[in-house]
Amino acid sequence: MNTKDLILQLNPEQKKAVMHTDGPLLIIAGAGTGKTKVITTKIAYLINKKIAKPEEILAVTFTEKAASEMEERVDILVPYGYANIFISTFHSFGDSVLRENAIELDLSPEFKVLDEAGQAVFLRDHIFEFELNHFRPLSNPARHIKAMLKYFSRLKDELITPEEFLDFAVKNSKKKDDIEAERIFELAKAFETYENLMKEAGFVDYGDQVVKCYWLLKKNPHILKEYQEKFKYILVDEFQDTNFAQNELLKLLAEKTEGKKKQVGNITVVGDDDQSIFRFRGAAVSNILDFNKNYPSADKVILTKNYRSTKQILDASYRLIQHNNPDRLEVKYKIDKKLKTDISGANIVHFDCDTVETEARKVAEYIKNKSEREAVDYNNFAILYRANSHAEPFITELKAKEIPYIFSGSSGLYQRPEVRLIISFVNVLTNHLDNLSFYHLA
Repeated sequence: MNTKDLILQLNPEQKKAVMHTDGPLLIIAGAGTGKTKVITTKIAYLINKKIAKPEEILAVTFTEKAASEMEERVDILVPYGYANIFISTFHSFGDSVLRENAIELDLSPEFKVLDEAGQAVFLRDHIFEFELNHFRPLSNPARHIKAMLKYFSRLKDELITPEEFLDFAVKNSKKKDDIEAERIFELAKAFETYENLMKEAGFVDYGDQVVKCYWLLKKNPHILKEYQEKFKYILVDEFQDTNFAQNELLKLLAEKTEGKKKQVGNITVVGDDDQSIFRFRGAAVSNILDFNKNYPSADKVILTKNYRSTKQILDASYRLIQHNNPDRLEVKYKIDKKLKTDISGANIVHFDCDTVETEARKVAEYIKNKSEREAVDYNNFAILYRANSHAEPFITELKAKEIPYIFSGSSGLYQRPEVRLIISFVNVLTNHLDNLSFYHLA
């Protein structure tokens, strides 16, 4: 597809974002405003206009699914050209850099990356090599493994090294003589031991893929310069979901050095603070809120044309999200983020209920009445809830009213007789003293 045709498909704001090719750019893209289209079209524009070669473009996003979708879209816009574009997640990019420079970190290029389950097994196998008191109860030495790993992960998200944390813990224990200070010191020692054991075994975890990449580039200017010169353009999707370490890595890569003078290169980030959903994983919404502070010369483009939802839904969601003021970009930057659309739909019906059971009953009654009175098929309805554990009251009511449904979650899976039987069988194979599982198999 030629450049002219690409541009004709865009609205004015999207066009401005795509054609911006000099310096940092913040694209504030509300839900359904075509942000992925903007990123992929920008990549195609840079290549078609010969502003950058495919291999000079780095595009990073948060999930493997998003990276795959981006690759597919670019493939359509730039046939056979995307193969040389580095489109990946932060972790995949970091992994690639680490393997290319493993010798600098005293790692084998074939190092193994442990997932969460692998980390738990590794920590359990080495649990008695840790100096633990509070976090290794005699009744169940492995009880706190998951919590400890989560704690280590957050430390890495914040680029806190074992040495820094241990230094803090030592100073803290001198100021305070209490159990909390003891716990912090114990965690600091455990973090140090964990990192040493992982290094000895030749393992890294997901957090290391970003953190070790950051420190590699930070401590080796010649390697950093190589990647800075390699990537002429950096594009980042879902920027509101990046953590501190990921943002610091981007700042390193986006920095260009000419002689003794440092300047910011061409970095484009796309995000929306109102869609930050991964704070529980360490995402720092401050990254997008402080983008202009980190890049004073940055331009802004605000995408507000929504192509997905109805006016009724957009207006209601806007009223709701304003309860997050004054900590939103809209207030901080004094901009208008209210989404607009040409699509109209049904008004929103609100049920105010005292209990979950009452809510489930009213929802089921509404679906039943709507289907019978207006001849609406049941497959036109969907029930969304925060967690699978909240599904049971709705399932109960749907069954009671003989409403057919498909449940997409896994809640209750482990309570099914055939699954419990398999679990008991595996438990007995691994632990012949598990009397409860023996009893279940009898």
